[in-house]
Amino acid sequence: MNWTCEQTEARLSDYLDGLFQPAEQTAFNHHVNTCERCAPLVAAVARTLGSLYALEPVEAPPDLESAILTATLGAPNWRNLRRWLKSLQSPRFVYSLASVAATIVVILAASGFSFRKPKLADLAPATIYRKTNSAAHLAYGHAVKVVSDLRVVYEIQTRLNENDQNPATREQSAPKNSPDKQPGRTDNTNPSAPKQQNRADELGRNLRVLALECPFLSGSIGERRTQ
Repeated sequence: MNWTCEQTEARLSDYLDGLFQPAEQTAFNHHVNTCERCAPLVAAVARTLGSLYALEPVEAPPDLESAILTATLGAPNWRNLRRWLKSLQSPRFVYSLASVAATIVVILAASGFSFRKPKLADLAPATIYRKTNSAAHLAYGHAVKVVSDLRVVYEIQTRLNENDQNPATREQSAPKNSPDKQPGRTDNTNPSAPKQQNRADELGRNLRVLALECPFLSGSIGERRTQ
């Protein structure tokens, strides 16, 4: 393995740190021992490094860091404090602070925290989590019930619209009076009329119940009846 002077200068620090492979170390030693240019350089660097290792460690003064900061950045003054306080008035910081405060208020309100009679036990993380989880489950159950009721109302209104728009269905569902029967009685020749009447009564009861639970539907049901 041939070693050159350029390699000696480029990898001198690796030699001093002991990072050479055995083959590289052998080639380096052979070149330095035979080269008049590299031998003085390696010897001078080795002596300098040995002298540095021989020096006793010096402890830094305690105010060295403060002195360096003062010399580079200048002495601290009230201008820096005022500049920092002025940065707190930026819209971004105000919006962030307002968002955090609103989030805390929403979490406390969801957990049932009483702002009029606050208790230290209500601020415990476990208490807040338990109450918030319970309130979330109640809200979810109420939402599911409302969606289910609205689905039933939609189905009922769809069927009523189909009956209103189909005259043949209205004529078939209407009970026919027999000339031999008294008024008000259904004809026995139309056995499906009682079932349709029971279905209409059941739909009417469902509409009244849903109107009581959902007041905003009462107006729509009243319009259906007037028609």
